[in-house]
Amino acid sequence: MDWFIDLLRPGNLSLASTVLLYSFVIFSGILLGKIKILGVSLGVTFVLFVGILLGHFGYEVENNTLHFLREFGLILFIFSIGMQVGPGFFSSFKEGGIRMNLLAMLGIGLNVAIMLTIYFLQGGENGVSSITDMVGVMCGAITNTPSLGAAQQTVLQVNSEAYGISQEMSMGYAAAYPLGVVGIILTMIVLKIVFKIDIEKEIKEIEDEKADTLMAPAMLTFKVTNELVSGLSMLKLHTLISGDYTCSRILKPNGEIVIPTSNDIIELGDKVLIVCAKTDEEKFARFLGQRIDMDWPSDKGPVVSRRILVTQTSFNGVKLGSLHLHAAYQLNVTRINRAGVDLLASPGLRLQIGDRVTVVGNIDHINRLAGRMGNSMKRLNEPNLITMFIGIFLGIILGSLPVQFPGMSVPMKLGLAGGPLIVAILIGAYGHKFHLVTYTNSAANLLLREIGICLFLASVGIAAGKDFAETVFNLRGAQWVGYGFLITVLPLLVIGFIARAKYKMNYLSIIGMMSGSYTDPPALAYGNKVANNDAPAVAYSTVYPLTMFARVIVAQIIVLCFLE
Repeated sequence: MDWFIDLLRPGNLSLASTVLLYSFVIFSGILLGKIKILGVSLGVTFVLFVGILLGHFGYEVENNTLHFLREFGLILFIFSIGMQVGPGFFSSFKEGGIRMNLLAMLGIGLNVAIMLTIYFLQGGENGVSSITDMVGVMCGAITNTPSLGAAQQTVLQVNSEAYGISQEMSMGYAAAYPLGVVGIILTMIVLKIVFKIDIEKEIKEIEDEKADTLMAPAMLTFKVTNELVSGLSMLKLHTLISGDYTCSRILKPNGEIVIPTSNDIIELGDKVLIVCAKTDEEKFARFLGQRIDMDWPSDKGPVVSRRILVTQTSFNGVKLGSLHLHAAYQLNVTRINRAGVDLLASPGLRLQIGDRVTVVGNIDHINRLAGRMGNSMKRLNEPNLITMFIGIFLGIILGSLPVQFPGMSVPMKLGLAGGPLIVAILIGAYGHKFHLVTYTNSAANLLLREIGICLFLASVGIAAGKDFAETVFNLRGAQWVGYGFLITVLPLLVIGFIARAKYKMNYLSIIGMMSGSYTDPPALAYGNKVANNDAPAVAYSTVYPLTMFARVIVAQIIVLCFLE
């Protein structure tokens, strides 16, 4: 059994022993992370603590191997996040999202201000905790692992010999992280008590808002009673009624169902199915006639309604209007579903891989179009590795580009975190314009993301474990825990009070925004449990893209500004 004991002993740097160590750290960390205390779990972050524990007992990894796994894991994690948030990154600034994102940015500013205040109050350069220690504490307090990775990578960029400083940042992160998760949830509870929140009332308010949502496409039936529009062609009707809408079907008085073209005539007594924004209902009622309730056949008779899945790459980025579907197939497109959201089928809308196109017409024509568009779920299950590695390639080049700013001793670089993040966001948002297939199903994206973060956390933990107990389990470590709690709680209280007292935001949206501003899934899970609806998740996803980007960049800027 000597071979087995040798394989498991601390200090063995062989490849087999390294893979064994990483496997154990990751699977045991994930298992322990599932344990809930008062309904809260640390999730995959527990991999860090298992790595620290084994590192403390002498387990280590050859330096080059450890650096590669740490940085490659970070790149996979960051890039997967960027691809996930990219499609909604710029749209998150619209309407109510602007206010939420501004509040989240205020929270980031307060995190930095409190961290710097503590740093200078405890002596600045001559204090017990260095600026890199405090950056690590801040990253743990805001429960944001990518910002830690970006800051560590920037430290090594400034000074390739500063590996010890990088490890101390990991220790500060580990010290502050647990109370960071708890602090977010405690702040949610404090706000609930202070403002005397009635959860049932907040839930009803959200449900009422959903019932009155005017942005999603609505399918409305009108009976033509206005003599002034009788005899007009559909083309002429479009010139009179502005806006994006589709006339899906017309039921003639004799029972015939027509899929209208631009030349078809509308007549008195026709029943017309219009797909439009809810806000346009009154407009159509005035032009056409009264709205009526009617169940249109979807799968019987000569006219049916079907959904076609876009999986053929030749349709990626193509404008819907350029397909001329009615002329070629006698079909009308009524709406497009993208990532669970229904979109109006306007001529200028560009299709993307993974879109679900609802079409109305003859079943034979629908089947012909489905054959061209792909309509293959199997195709969506195939990972698009070309786009992924093109993005990583370009991201590393962008991250390595030096930019000199006045007052900085070294040029600023986005690094292995910032570069891939920016490129991934841009590809996710605009890749279809260059015919890059950006669709990745949620399971594949989650797998890449989890593998990346597990490799990163395991590497950080193993490297930091050697000196962790000596550094953290003393007065200095206790200070880090306290500092982290202040950095966590105070900004959340400020933005939470502003959101509720000044802007009268719904409490369920506030707790989602707070979770998103700290990019913290455990806090979101708690919020979802409280709300029992998707309101916290919607607010979380609204602020998450900009917050993730800002926290990664801010951590790097702080390091560059203070390190010589």
